[in-house]
Amino acid sequence: MNAPCVSCPVLQYYPEFQWLVDFAFHALLVYCATEAYRFLSGPHNEINLSLIWCLLTAAFSIKALFVLTKHYFQGEDGGERAVCITFAAFFFVKAMATLVISERFLEFGLETGFSNFSQGAVKFLQDQGIDSSGPISFLTFKMVLAVLCAMIGAFFTFPGLRLAKMHLDALSDAVGHPALQAALHVNFLAPLLVSLLWIKPIARDYLLHVPMGKGPPVQLMSSESFDSARLWAIISMCFLRLLLTQAHMQAYLNLAKQHLETIRKEPGRIEVRELQKMVARVFYYLCVIALQYLAPTILILNVTFLLKSLGGHSWGLYPEPLAADVPVTTTTVGDITPEIAALHGLQGVFTPPFFRGLLSYLTWWLCICWFVTSLYGLFYHKYLLTA
Repeated sequence: MNAPCVSCPVLQYYPEFQWLVDFAFHALLVYCATEAYRFLSGPHNEINLSLIWCLLTAAFSIKALFVLTKHYFQGEDGGERAVCITFAAFFFVKAMATLVISERFLEFGLETGFSNFSQGAVKFLQDQGIDSSGPISFLTFKMVLAVLCAMIGAFFTFPGLRLAKMHLDALSDAVGHPALQAALHVNFLAPLLVSLLWIKPIARDYLLHVPMGKGPPVQLMSSESFDSARLWAIISMCFLRLLLTQAHMQAYLNLAKQHLETIRKEPGRIEVRELQKMVARVFYYLCVIALQYLAPTILILNVTFLLKSLGGHSWGLYPEPLAADVPVTTTTVGDITPEIAALHGLQGVFTPPFFRGLLSYLTWWLCICWFVTSLYGLFYHKYLLTA
């Protein structure tokens, strides 16, 4: 009898990995082409469709991280589930703590952005004939944002732990290559260095007013130039992680060799089939590891693109001052339809200051979550696991 053909996936989560990488690559091409076109053609009021690509890419990255996290919750071992819940609770408390810090220390612009959003929403509702004092309070907005941050922290838990393990293994494999080791160290510390750029006394206040002994302070750059430099720092961090993908994936694949060397040192005998399963298991979960490494990078990269475009920033180091609001186009009375009027009303609600505040905080939070989980993973694999 002829057995029916059955599709048997060799690599776990390969379709999710292939879809995310392909879509992210094409979204990057679309965004770069759109930015080049807008730079060459000058300022205009056309809808930037590349933002939809960036938004979808960020959504697919979150979906991939959610699917991987759900896999840990569906396992029989309750330890992985407990780790995710513990980190979610930890990041919720941490998010609430950071949201009450004054803007003098952490400069996100959340208060200014929410005030802009609330005023625009009240005006929009009044234009629709609805009396309202505002959609939500600032405290409720912070609570919703803290819950979102806790979910992000849970999604980044095991990617951070895995990154720490691959970092240690990649450093061991890079013995005799000081340039690669330096790149790996910079890659690991990059999220921390980027997150420090939002601490006002350390970054903006120092670079904008550098003390020069007894003389007057020297201004190295303008405030708008600092915002552009911060965007370039995030982009550099993401592309450095992409460049070191091969080194980290090879470090993971070398786990099979480490397992064989460990078994060789142990007394007793083991069947060949068990050895084959042990080696194949490492290869079987390669796409899972690749998703845990690439999905956070792609997410941070696309949120940064959204921050630049929706927040009104510029890629140039000597940009024009930021606009406080979206410019209103002039239209004739006959051209105004209810749909166009509603669209212009929404532009007054979701303004660049609102997007600057929200996306700046989310970008900073993504970097902090990945570094904190990686730092804990480094401590776990280097000290707790070997104790």
